[in-house]
Amino acid sequence: MSQYGFPVLYALFVWWFSTGIIIWLDNLPRRTFPWSFAAATVVFATSLLRLHETAGDVSVTGAYGAFTYAVLVWGFQEMSFFMGVITGPRRLACPEGAGPWLRLRLAVGTCIYHELTILATAVAIAALTWRAPNQVGLWTFCVLWTMRQSSKFNVFAGVLNLNEHFLPAHLRYLSSYMRRRPMNLFFPLSVTSASVALGWLVQRAVAADTNAHHAAGLTFVATMLALAILEHWFLILPLPFAELWSWALRVRDQPRRPAPRRAADCTAVPIPSSR
Repeated sequence: MSQYGFPVLYALFVWWFSTGIIIWLDNLPRRTFPWSFAAATVVFATSLLRLHETAGDVSVTGAYGAFTYAVLVWGFQEMSFFMGVITGPRRLACPEGAGPWLRLRLAVGTCIYHELTILATAVAIAALTWRAPNQVGLWTFCVLWTMRQSSKFNVFAGVLNLNEHFLPAHLRYLSSYMRRRPMNLFFPLSVTSASVALGWLVQRAVAADTNAHHAAGLTFVATMLALAILEHWFLILPLPFAELWSWALRVRDQPRRPAPRRAADCTAVPIPSSR
Protein backbone atom coordinates (compact mmCIF):
# COMPACT_ATOMS: atom_id res chain seq x y z
CA MET A 1 0.00 0.00 0.00
CA SER A 2 2.99 2.32 0.29
CA GLN A 3 2.90 2.90 -3.47
CA TYR A 4 -0.44 4.67 -2.90
CA GLY A 5 -0.10 5.92 0.68
CA PHE A 6 3.10 7.91 0.22
CA PRO A 7 1.87 9.76 -2.91
CA VAL A 8 -1.40 10.59 -1.12
CA LEU A 9 0.43 11.99 1.92
CA TYR A 10 2.86 13.89 -0.27
CA ALA A 11 0.07 15.42 -2.35
CA LEU A 12 -1.84 16.39 0.81
CA PHE A 13 1.21 18.16 2.23
CA VAL A 14 2.01 19.93 -1.05
CA TRP A 15 -1.62 21.09 -1.38
CA TRP A 16 -1.81 22.42 2.19
CA PHE A 17 1.65 23.98 2.36
CA SER A 18 1.74 25.53 -1.11
CA THR A 19 -1.73 27.06 -0.62
CA GLY A 20 -0.62 28.52 2.69
CA ILE A 21 2.58 29.98 1.27
CA ILE A 22 0.68 31.65 -1.58
CA ILE A 23 -1.87 33.12 0.85
CA TRP A 24 0.94 34.36 3.10
CA LEU A 25 2.93 35.97 0.28
CA ASP A 26 -0.15 37.59 -1.28
CA ASN A 27 -1.09 39.22 2.01
CA LEU A 28 2.31 40.70 2.74
CA PRO A 29 2.82 44.45 2.17
CA ARG A 30 2.75 45.27 -1.54
CA ARG A 31 6.33 46.53 -1.43
CA THR A 32 7.38 42.85 -1.13
CA PHE A 33 5.54 41.80 -4.30
CA PRO A 34 8.31 42.57 -6.82
CA TRP A 35 10.74 40.34 -4.92
CA SER A 36 8.19 37.55 -4.43
CA PHE A 37 7.08 37.69 -8.04
CA ALA A 38 10.67 37.70 -9.33
CA ALA A 39 11.45 34.60 -7.26
CA ALA A 40 8.22 32.93 -8.41
CA THR A 41 9.11 33.67 -12.04
CA VAL A 42 12.47 31.93 -11.63
CA VAL A 43 10.73 28.93 -10.05
CA PHE A 44 8.16 28.95 -12.85
CA ALA A 45 10.78 28.91 -15.62
CA THR A 46 12.88 26.30 -13.84
CA SER A 47 9.86 24.07 -13.29
CA LEU A 48 8.90 24.22 -16.97
CA LEU A 49 12.45 23.24 -17.89
CA ARG A 50 12.41 20.37 -15.40
CA LEU A 51 9.06 19.15 -16.76
CA HIS A 52 10.71 18.87 -20.15
CA GLU A 53 13.76 17.10 -18.72
CA THR A 54 11.72 14.57 -16.71
CA ALA A 55 9.22 13.88 -19.50
CA GLY A 56 11.08 10.69 -20.40
CA ASP A 57 11.50 9.48 -16.81
CA VAL A 58 9.03 6.65 -16.17
CA SER A 59 10.28 5.85 -12.68
CA VAL A 60 8.36 6.57 -9.49
CA THR A 61 10.82 9.40 -8.84
CA GLY A 62 9.92 10.83 -12.22
CA ALA A 63 6.24 10.86 -11.23
CA TYR A 64 7.05 12.69 -7.99
CA GLY A 65 9.15 15.22 -9.88
CA ALA A 66 6.61 15.92 -12.62
CA PHE A 67 3.84 16.34 -10.05
CA THR A 68 5.91 18.74 -7.95
CA TYR A 69 6.98 20.86 -10.93
CA ALA A 70 3.39 21.10 -12.19
CA VAL A 71 2.21 22.33 -8.78
CA LEU A 72 5.01 24.92 -8.74
CA VAL A 73 3.98 26.11 -12.21
CA TRP A 74 0.39 26.36 -11.02
CA GLY A 75 1.52 28.24 -7.92
CA PHE A 76 3.04 30.91 -10.16
CA GLN A 77 -0.33 31.35 -11.87
CA GLU A 78 -2.07 31.77 -8.53
CA MET A 79 0.51 34.21 -7.19
CA SER A 80 0.48 36.33 -10.33
CA PHE A 81 -3.28 36.74 -10.04
CA PHE A 82 -3.64 37.34 -6.32
CA MET A 83 -0.75 39.77 -6.30
CA GLY A 84 -2.60 41.70 -8.99
CA VAL A 85 0.23 41.35 -11.51
CA ILE A 86 -1.69 39.36 -14.16
CA THR A 87 -5.44 39.87 -13.84
CA GLY A 88 -7.49 41.70 -16.48
CA PRO A 89 -8.26 45.16 -17.87
CA ARG A 90 -11.07 45.73 -15.37
CA ARG A 91 -10.10 46.43 -11.77
CA LEU A 92 -13.34 47.90 -10.49
CA ALA A 93 -16.27 46.53 -8.51
CA CYS A 94 -19.36 45.32 -10.30
CA PRO A 95 -21.96 48.09 -10.71
CA GLU A 96 -25.05 47.83 -8.53
CA GLY A 97 -27.99 46.21 -10.27
CA ALA A 98 -25.97 44.63 -13.08
CA GLY A 99 -27.79 41.72 -14.72
CA PRO A 100 -26.31 38.22 -14.99
CA TRP A 101 -24.90 38.63 -18.50
CA LEU A 102 -23.40 42.04 -17.82
CA ARG A 103 -21.96 40.76 -14.54
CA LEU A 104 -20.46 37.79 -16.39
CA ARG A 105 -18.92 40.00 -19.06
CA LEU A 106 -17.45 42.35 -16.49
CA ALA A 107 -16.24 39.44 -14.36
CA VAL A 108 -14.38 37.99 -17.36
CA GLY A 109 -12.74 41.39 -17.76
CA THR A 110 -11.27 41.13 -14.26
CA CYS A 111 -9.32 37.95 -15.03
CA ILE A 112 -9.03 37.45 -18.81
CA TYR A 113 -5.25 38.06 -18.93
CA HIS A 114 -4.84 35.52 -16.15
CA GLU A 115 -6.95 32.95 -18.00
CA LEU A 116 -5.01 33.45 -21.21
CA THR A 117 -1.74 33.02 -19.32
CA ILE A 118 -2.96 29.71 -17.90
CA LEU A 119 -4.00 28.56 -21.37
CA ALA A 120 -0.59 29.48 -22.77
CA THR A 121 1.11 27.63 -19.91
CA ALA A 122 -0.97 24.50 -20.52
CA VAL A 123 0.01 24.61 -24.20
CA ALA A 124 3.66 25.05 -23.20
CA ILE A 125 3.57 22.03 -20.87
CA ALA A 126 1.88 19.94 -23.58
CA ALA A 127 4.56 20.99 -26.08
CA LEU A 128 7.43 20.35 -23.65
CA THR A 129 6.15 16.85 -22.86
CA TRP A 130 4.75 16.01 -26.31
CA ARG A 131 4.59 12.25 -26.91
CA ALA A 132 6.75 11.65 -23.85
CA PRO A 133 5.87 8.75 -21.54
CA ASN A 134 5.74 10.88 -18.35
CA GLN A 135 2.54 12.93 -18.57
CA VAL A 136 1.98 13.35 -14.83
CA GLY A 137 2.81 17.06 -14.96
CA LEU A 138 0.30 17.78 -17.72
CA TRP A 139 -2.41 15.70 -15.99
CA THR A 140 -1.84 17.52 -12.72
CA PHE A 141 -1.93 20.98 -14.29
CA CYS A 142 -5.08 20.23 -16.29
CA VAL A 143 -6.92 18.93 -13.21
CA LEU A 144 -5.98 22.03 -11.21
CA TRP A 145 -7.04 24.28 -14.07
CA THR A 146 -10.35 22.52 -14.72
CA MET A 147 -11.38 22.43 -11.09
CA ARG A 148 -10.39 26.04 -10.52
CA GLN A 149 -12.61 27.07 -13.44
CA SER A 150 -15.44 25.05 -11.92
CA SER A 151 -14.90 26.71 -8.55
CA LYS A 152 -14.91 30.18 -10.12
CA PHE A 153 -18.15 29.53 -11.95
CA ASN A 154 -19.80 28.17 -8.80
CA VAL A 155 -18.79 31.26 -6.85
CA PHE A 156 -20.14 33.44 -9.66
CA ALA A 157 -23.44 31.49 -9.77
CA GLY A 158 -23.82 31.60 -6.00
CA VAL A 159 -22.65 29.54 -3.03
CA LEU A 160 -22.97 29.79 0.74
CA ASN A 161 -19.29 30.44 1.49
CA LEU A 162 -17.66 32.97 -0.81
CA ASN A 163 -14.32 32.83 1.05
CA GLU A 164 -13.78 36.50 0.34
CA HIS A 165 -11.63 36.74 3.47
CA PHE A 166 -8.87 35.03 1.47
CA LEU A 167 -8.77 37.94 -0.99
CA PRO A 168 -5.95 40.44 -0.40
CA ALA A 169 -7.06 44.03 0.18
CA HIS A 170 -6.15 45.10 -3.37
CA LEU A 171 -8.51 42.46 -4.84
CA ARG A 172 -11.51 42.95 -2.57
CA TYR A 173 -13.48 44.36 -5.50
CA LEU A 174 -13.74 40.80 -6.85
CA SER A 175 -16.22 39.92 -4.13
CA SER A 176 -18.79 42.18 -5.84
CA TYR A 177 -18.95 39.68 -8.72
CA MET A 178 -19.78 36.80 -6.37
CA ARG A 179 -23.21 35.78 -5.17
CA ARG A 180 -24.15 34.26 -1.82
CA ARG A 181 -26.86 31.60 -1.95
CA PRO A 182 -27.24 28.09 -0.49
CA MET A 183 -26.85 26.31 -3.83
CA ASN A 184 -26.76 26.78 -7.59
CA LEU A 185 -27.75 24.40 -10.38
CA PHE A 186 -24.18 24.03 -11.65
CA PHE A 187 -22.83 22.76 -8.32
CA PRO A 188 -24.26 19.20 -8.37
CA LEU A 189 -23.27 18.82 -12.02
CA SER A 190 -19.69 19.90 -11.39
CA VAL A 191 -19.24 17.77 -8.26
CA THR A 192 -20.84 14.69 -9.83
CA SER A 193 -18.73 14.94 -12.99
CA ALA A 194 -15.55 15.35 -10.96
CA SER A 195 -16.50 12.43 -8.71
CA VAL A 196 -17.02 10.16 -11.73
CA ALA A 197 -13.60 11.17 -13.06
CA LEU A 198 -12.11 10.51 -9.61
CA GLY A 199 -13.58 7.04 -9.56
CA TRP A 200 -12.05 6.28 -12.97
CA LEU A 201 -8.62 7.54 -11.86
CA VAL A 202 -8.69 5.41 -8.72
CA GLN A 203 -9.76 2.38 -10.72
CA ARG A 204 -6.88 2.87 -13.15
CA ALA A 205 -4.38 3.48 -10.34
CA VAL A 206 -5.15 0.17 -8.60
CA ALA A 207 -5.55 -1.90 -11.77
CA ALA A 208 -3.34 -4.97 -11.96
CA ASP A 209 -1.73 -3.93 -15.24
CA THR A 210 -0.72 -0.44 -13.97
CA ASN A 211 3.02 -0.10 -13.43
CA ALA A 212 4.61 1.71 -10.47
CA HIS A 213 5.15 4.98 -12.34
CA HIS A 214 1.57 5.25 -13.53
CA ALA A 215 0.23 4.09 -10.16
CA ALA A 216 2.07 6.95 -8.41
CA GLY A 217 1.14 9.48 -11.10
CA LEU A 218 -2.53 8.53 -11.13
CA THR A 219 -2.58 8.63 -7.33
CA PHE A 220 -1.17 12.16 -7.35
CA VAL A 221 -3.75 13.33 -9.87
CA ALA A 222 -6.61 11.52 -8.08
CA THR A 223 -5.62 13.05 -4.75
CA MET A 224 -5.56 16.57 -6.18
CA LEU A 225 -8.94 15.97 -7.81
CA ALA A 226 -10.34 14.65 -4.52
CA LEU A 227 -9.05 17.75 -2.73
CA ALA A 228 -10.60 19.97 -5.39
CA ILE A 229 -13.94 18.20 -4.88
CA LEU A 230 -13.55 18.74 -1.14
CA GLU A 231 -12.91 22.44 -1.78
CA HIS A 232 -16.15 22.53 -3.75
CA TRP A 233 -18.02 21.13 -0.76
CA PHE A 234 -16.36 23.78 1.40
CA LEU A 235 -18.26 26.32 -0.72
CA ILE A 236 -21.66 25.17 0.55
CA LEU A 237 -21.01 23.50 3.93
CA PRO A 238 -20.71 25.59 7.12
CA LEU A 239 -17.30 24.20 8.10
CA PRO A 240 -14.35 26.19 9.54
CA PHE A 241 -11.98 25.00 6.83
CA ALA A 242 -10.24 28.40 6.77
CA GLU A 243 -8.50 27.33 9.99
CA LEU A 244 -6.30 25.09 7.82
CA TRP A 245 -4.46 28.22 6.71
CA SER A 246 -4.96 30.49 9.71
CA TRP A 247 -1.18 30.60 10.11
CA ALA A 248 -0.88 32.18 6.66
CA LEU A 249 -3.57 34.81 7.30
CA ARG A 250 -1.98 36.04 10.54
CA VAL A 251 0.34 38.22 8.48
CA ARG A 252 -2.60 40.62 8.04
CA ASP A 253 -2.62 41.31 11.78
CA GLN A 254 1.02 42.33 11.89
CA PRO A 255 1.68 46.08 12.18
CA ARG A 256 2.61 47.59 8.83
CA ARG A 257 5.40 50.10 8.40
CA PRO A 258 3.91 53.40 7.22
CA ALA A 259 4.74 54.37 3.66
CA PRO A 260 7.48 57.04 3.37
CA ARG A 261 6.27 60.55 2.78
CA ARG A 262 6.59 61.76 -0.78
CA ALA A 263 8.59 64.84 -1.65
CA ALA A 264 5.42 66.64 -2.65
CA ASP A 265 4.04 66.10 0.84
CA CYS A 266 7.19 67.47 2.43
CA THR A 267 7.08 70.69 0.44
CA ALA A 268 3.58 71.27 1.70
CA VAL A 269 4.85 71.58 5.30
CA PRO A 270 5.35 75.25 6.21
CA ILE A 271 8.94 76.14 7.03
CA PRO A 272 9.32 78.41 10.10
CA SER A 273 10.73 81.84 9.39
CA SER A 274 14.24 82.54 10.67
CA ARG A 275 13.13 85.98 11.81
